[in-house]
Formats: sequence, structure tokens, C-alpha cells
Amino acid sequence: MAESVMLDRAKDFAVDIVNVCRGIQAEKREYVLTGQLMRCGTSIGANIHESKYAQSLADFISKMQIALKECYETEYWLELLNRIAFLPDERYASLRSTCGTLRRMLISSVTTSKSKL
Repeated sequence: MAESVMLDRAKDFAVDIVNVCRGIQAEKREYVLTGQLMRCGTSIGANIHESKYAQSLADFISKMQIALKECYETEYWLELLNRIAFLPDERYASLRSTCGTLRRMLISSVTTSKSKL
């Protein structure tokens, strides 16, 4: 059940990331940084989804750790876009908060799963 909630949040976050990137691309004509953000920001949910079909607990942990790494990378690109004034402070704070929530959920899931090994 917890993975389902996490996956739903990750999908909603991915939609937000795609919309933000499209907006920056249309307004600023910036594609390199937004491409990086779109790749890692949407990858979080993809890896959580893939973890549901893991072949073992170790495989599950691996997929969730990849999602966690993508989450950290997403935070980096969000901050960079904010620092260069392509992402307004209010929107940045909202996305950073959601990303932080996903990060904490992933950390909890990985920690719990590792304790079962």
C-alpha cells in the first residue's frame, strides 16, 4: 500500500515536472537543463513502478535506490534552474517540497527493506 501512495505522488510530481519544463522551454527556449530535469524527475516514478515487479528483495531495494538517486538529481536541477531565475521562487519551493517528501518516503522504504535482508 505504501508503494502505491508513493507511486501516485511520484506520478503527480512527474506531471508537474513535465509542465514546468514545457513552460521554461516555451518561454526561455532552454532545452538542455530542462531535458535533464525532465529525465530525472520522471524517472523517480518509473523506478518505483518497476520496483513493484522486482524479482527479489535485493532487486526491489536496487530499484528504490535508483529512484532515490534520481530524486537527489532532480533537486539539483530544480535548484540550478531557480538560481538562474528560470524557475520562480514560489514554484521552486513547491517542487522542492514535493521532491523532499518523495525522498523521505524512498529513504524510509529502502531502510525498512534493508532491515529485512
